[in-house]
Amino acid sequence: MADKLIIVESPAKANTIKKFLGGSTKVVASMGHIRDLPKSKMGIDIENNFEPQYINIRGKASLINSLKKDAKDAKKVYLATDPDREGEAIAWHLAYLLGIPENEICRITFNEITKEAVKEAVKKPRKINLDLTNAQQARRVLDRIVGYKISPVLWKKVKRGLSAGRVQSVAVKLIVDREQEIENFIPEEFWNITAILSDKKTKTKFESKFVGKNGKKIELHKKEEVDEIIKDLEKAKYIVEDIKLGEKKRNPAPPFTTSTMQQEASRKLGFAIKKTMSVAQGLYEGVRIEGRGVTGLITYMRTDSTRISEEARAAAKKQIEKDYGKEYYENRYYKSRADSQDAHEAIRPSYIDLKPEMIKDSLTADQYKLYRLIYNRFLASQMAQAIYDTITVSINANGYDFRTSGQSLKFKGFMTLYVENTDDEKETEELGIANIPMLEKNEELKKEKLDTKQSFSEPPPRYTEASLVKTLEEKGIGRPSTYAPTITTILARNYIEKVQKQLVPTELGKVVNNLLIENFSDVINVEFTVKMEEEFDKIAEGKEEWKSVIKEFYDPFSVVVEKVEKELEHVKLEDEVSDVQCEKCGRMMVIKMGRYGKFLACPGFPECRNAKPIIETIDVPCPKCGAVVQVRKTKKRRNYYICENNPKSCDYISWNKPKPGEKYIENPEELEDVKKATRKTTSRRKTTTRKRTTKKK
Repeated sequence: MADKLIIVESPAKANTIKKFLGGSTKVVASMGHIRDLPKSKMGIDIENNFEPQYINIRGKASLINSLKKDAKDAKKVYLATDPDREGEAIAWHLAYLLGIPENEICRITFNEITKEAVKEAVKKPRKINLDLTNAQQARRVLDRIVGYKISPVLWKKVKRGLSAGRVQSVAVKLIVDREQEIENFIPEEFWNITAILSDKKTKTKFESKFVGKNGKKIELHKKEEVDEIIKDLEKAKYIVEDIKLGEKKRNPAPPFTTSTMQQEASRKLGFAIKKTMSVAQGLYEGVRIEGRGVTGLITYMRTDSTRISEEARAAAKKQIEKDYGKEYYENRYYKSRADSQDAHEAIRPSYIDLKPEMIKDSLTADQYKLYRLIYNRFLASQMAQAIYDTITVSINANGYDFRTSGQSLKFKGFMTLYVENTDDEKETEELGIANIPMLEKNEELKKEKLDTKQSFSEPPPRYTEASLVKTLEEKGIGRPSTYAPTITTILARNYIEKVQKQLVPTELGKVVNNLLIENFSDVINVEFTVKMEEEFDKIAEGKEEWKSVIKEFYDPFSVVVEKVEKELEHVKLEDEVSDVQCEKCGRMMVIKMGRYGKFLACPGFPECRNAKPIIETIDVPCPKCGAVVQVRKTKKRRNYYICENNPKSCDYISWNKPKPGEKYIENPEELEDVKKATRKTTSRRKTTTRKRTTKKK
């Protein structure tokens, strides 16, 4: 008989904790949720004050029986599921199944899986926090109601298998709205004038940009304006009017929250959000390190706080001063967002002495990359500022103003270790310095030449996974734990697709979005989603009763759903008619949306079952044989280019879009890479077709 039974969520976490406690303590895993709402029905008793009808998850009967036996054999049971609302709810469900009273002191949590943190948690158990549990229940019930009430409308009017959701549909709306902005964008012409100047003494050449005239900033939008200025500058003298020397300081970024980790892993490592969370989960739960056994390497990875413990701060100081010197350390505190729950620390390494390079051989390639990112970001957050020397030179030429700016890095500070990226820039250490010679005020410069450049303003960029997560967080849509499943869902539903890391709405996504916005605009919008997050926070703080919040939402919502169902009862969404004639019956084929995207189908179904793919082509001939080049997609939705005669008489296939007049040079490695990526797709489509044919028979 065990003195203590500790129940965690995953086997990896259980293995890590076992080595800390040993003795007569038994540690087992619940394997995540063990009770949930049924999949076959809504599972919410609307008439009985929205009571959830939980059931044991299918396939977990033997696990539940095993947990009950272990609990019966133990003197004391501790529920050590994850330290967030979801984990609190899992603990609550476990307590229900194991017959543990709600007021029992049985709940333990730890932000990091270290020996000290686990032992300290066991010393300080508490009751299950029902406010946190109810906040999770409120979210689950509300999302179930929205999904189960709205999704059937999509099934009737678009196709079966679709879904709508309070967060996922708003995420799709953001992506569709951005695409609309891009499509409606009208480029604006603008011009730049650059003077190539040189110092008469050293003959050093440097660039200076036109900024205006007589101290007034001027934007150039027409070539005629540029030509007039160039004409005025033909005989102008270029005089150094002012030289400003200065110093610029740059602060490090705070340690990671869930969303900033997801964004940086996407930018720096190319990780999808889902992958980032999976790898982080493994680092948190524990990795077998040579010489130390199973070790939890990072703190809990679902957090929106930038707070760190004083122990971690002291460890960072010691490490920084040891590796870089005292001048590189600076004690820093970071303010979390106003709506941050601040329940946990920021994401940081559990053991600062475990440097990434030291344990590289114990980690997978992905684990090493993410751990190194987390480690360096945390350590850099406690380092000194980077300091630049700056110079700005103002030059006057016949009343026209030119300016040259430059900077040089004087003290690297935190940039020795880590530089944060943004969505629209590549990684940089900002070490570049304009090649500006030592100039003097009132000095006359020699004009080497004047360059003009025409440019056009660009539309806003499409969202990437990183920038979508950033926007969701800034707008208060969802929580750290919801970002990865939200993006995964809308990709799986084919509402959006990834094109070179950009998120692009599909035609299906646009149709669904328009239908939802036209009929459920009070629910599928940013304001409502943010309002409900605030309500969940109030429930978690014990300021609101969760069933009252649901009732306040449901009463007007049910009226809207009933009204929409009646209005759309006789409305039929028409398929788009193509210009392709069905070769079997002569009807004009229509465009349908299937599992793998658009395809052509005969409108005479079921009398005529003719269907075929829509083949996208480009206006550049095959570089090898001159035939038409088709655009196809791999399983991961990556475009590739293939000759229409492949594989009959031409084997041209490439990742890169051929260019007009391009000479064909065979690349065996690329050829094999594309073939390997497309082989599974072709095989899968043949299998799917075979299954459909069998089903029809």
